[in-house]
Amino acid sequence: MKVGIIGSGGREHALCQSLKNSNKINKIYCFPGNAGTSNIAENIKINPEDFENIKNFIIENKIDLVIVGPEKPLVDGIVDYLQKFQIKVFGPNKLASQLEGSKIFTKKICEKFNIPTAKFGIFKNKNDAKKFLDQNNFPTVIKADNLASGKGVYICNTRSEAEIAIDEIFNGKFGKADELLIEEFLNGEEMSYFTVHDGKCFKSFNTAQDHKRVLEGDRGKNTGGMGAYSPSRLINDELEKKIINKIILPTLNFLKENNGKYIGFLYAGLMIKNNEPYLVEYNVRMGDPECQTILPLLNNDFVEVLENCVNGNLENIKLHWKNKKSICVVLTSKGYPEEFKKNFLINNLENITNKENQYIFHAGTKLVDKKFYSTGGRVLNFVTMAESLKQARNESIELIKVLNWENGHYRRDIGHKIIDK
Repeated sequence: MKVGIIGSGGREHALCQSLKNSNKINKIYCFPGNAGTSNIAENIKINPEDFENIKNFIIENKIDLVIVGPEKPLVDGIVDYLQKFQIKVFGPNKLASQLEGSKIFTKKICEKFNIPTAKFGIFKNKNDAKKFLDQNNFPTVIKADNLASGKGVYICNTRSEAEIAIDEIFNGKFGKADELLIEEFLNGEEMSYFTVHDGKCFKSFNTAQDHKRVLEGDRGKNTGGMGAYSPSRLINDELEKKIINKIILPTLNFLKENNGKYIGFLYAGLMIKNNEPYLVEYNVRMGDPECQTILPLLNNDFVEVLENCVNGNLENIKLHWKNKKSICVVLTSKGYPEEFKKNFLINNLENITNKENQYIFHAGTKLVDKKFYSTGGRVLNFVTMAESLKQARNESIELIKVLNWENGHYRRDIGHKIIDK
């Protein structure tokens, strides 16, 4: 079986690794992949947004299944496009992908179906948004409506900070902005809840807790994710029932009413307060770095799960998980998520030997003359499975110390709310 993966980050490397573990796989292609995926797949230098050339390559090489990793091609309609040519794709269509493509789209669904979420206001210009601050409590949350790679969210403690956020969003920091959201700040603890769908039914696909802030102690600017652990300490049977009945099912009902057939991963970013879930946002793909944390725990043949999803037979599969804890520590370029320099040599990477239950997933790397160089903000993901999260974190950090990359930055406190409490 031939499988293609669209994307180039740590998530896509983790997807490649899980595919490679299946004896059903003959060949994996990545569009465009990275230095890490090149060891287990063939990297194809086609931009993920070049739908036509991706389609031509898929047909010419008789690829059986395509997995779309990142959000932008999904939001732009790559699934709808490829399906016109009878290509099997794991991922939601363009309408369903608006759950992530527009935060306002999702908020309106929440309003219509009484899905628990933060109170909010929608604003089309700076003046109206700033006037609203007069009646607002602080801290408050300000969000760009469009895709922003996890960085278009501001938690503002003062009016001054809020006005700066409004200016930056409407001035185009995250692309053209016609609207923005101002939300109440929810006190609680975040959790990532994943489901996998075949268009008719869905199954829970584990939980994780991401760490968005760049500095230890959950301080500093928001990032795409500095690390994660799985499973979340917050999950329990009662909470899971509430998540499914109050949040997931009403969302799926809306999509069914509007021909938004959902196939793929759905990632609900939640705030948990007193064992009650509130929807913060949806992502229409696996999280990054949650994917790197969760997939190694899956005991099933990952290819079988994907096949049953695209063929509408997910109900025939029972998911099984390793009885271990998993943690991912992300190594970034210094300066991220603000300005950072690229193309630094990453010494020692080729000399590191992973233990069993350890993975190094590449996110922003390239290979030149058998040497690894940094190409992005998030560079490498160090993942360990162990009996305890403390052991997993310690072993991941030890690998980073062996690497000893002077141009990198990482958090040593991933999982601190459960490990260090």
